[in-house]
Amino acid sequence: MSKAFGARLQDAMRTHGPLCAGIDPHRALVESWGLSYDVAGLERFALTCVEAFAGRVAVVKPQSAFFEVFGSRGLAVLERVLVELREAGTLTILDAKRGDIGSTMSAYAEAYLGEHAVAPPDALTVSPYLGYGSLRPAIDVATRTGRGLFVLALTSNPEGAGVQHATRDGESVAGSMVHGARDDNAPARGRGELGSVGLVIGATVGSAVQDLGLDLVEAATPVLAPGFGAQGGTVESLASTFGPARDQVLASSSREILGAGPEPSRLVAQTQRVVESLRG
Repeated sequence: MSKAFGARLQDAMRTHGPLCAGIDPHRALVESWGLSYDVAGLERFALTCVEAFAGRVAVVKPQSAFFEVFGSRGLAVLERVLVELREAGTLTILDAKRGDIGSTMSAYAEAYLGEHAVAPPDALTVSPYLGYGSLRPAIDVATRTGRGLFVLALTSNPEGAGVQHATRDGESVAGSMVHGARDDNAPARGRGELGSVGLVIGATVGSAVQDLGLDLVEAATPVLAPGFGAQGGTVESLASTFGPARDQVLASSSREILGAGPEPSRLVAQTQRVVESLRG
């Protein structure tokens, strides 16, 4: 690839606006579209999303679990989604939150981000709670192939703060993730670009970024902010939560957009409304 993921993401956000549209085909949503909750319904749902989002948003984020539930046939649909979005020139983040150590993490990295991956996304969400260093195999593969990672840092679930806000030697667990990303993003920062190691920070975490003293600007990290829209995140809360790092934030919305389906034209219209609100 001619550019690293962070630079390509930055270009896409400037062109299309800072929106990541989710594809979350859970049972209630699929059935609300009048579709059967089976592989045929999954495929119709997912490909309708591709039709609506491709070429219109900066990033699309399929949630892997909702495809995995249908086994190999569901994964085949996921692969088709990723391939069709790539062919349309739209960036993808696969929300799979993989995390392990050693050779297992290396295998995950090759499966999703490697040169011979079957249907690689542009970036993958990963869980660092075996230590940031456990992500090294994935970081190395992503660097080699021009792809990216989004590392869980501050999540909006009530249980998250008990782990992520905990401190050791004066540094929070979330802070250690920011510092790890900062170090890996140093070359991109030197070029004035966003790095390819991003962070997942919920759009509804309130003042946690400031309370923990997280310097996202110095880290040059793209931020994936799930929870925008139906889950309570607003344009105003993004500004207050992320402060000077607001331009690095990719707001992720699923339910607010997908609830407008099943007609592609309604999904397109709702997507455009959300993008316009984010652009201010």
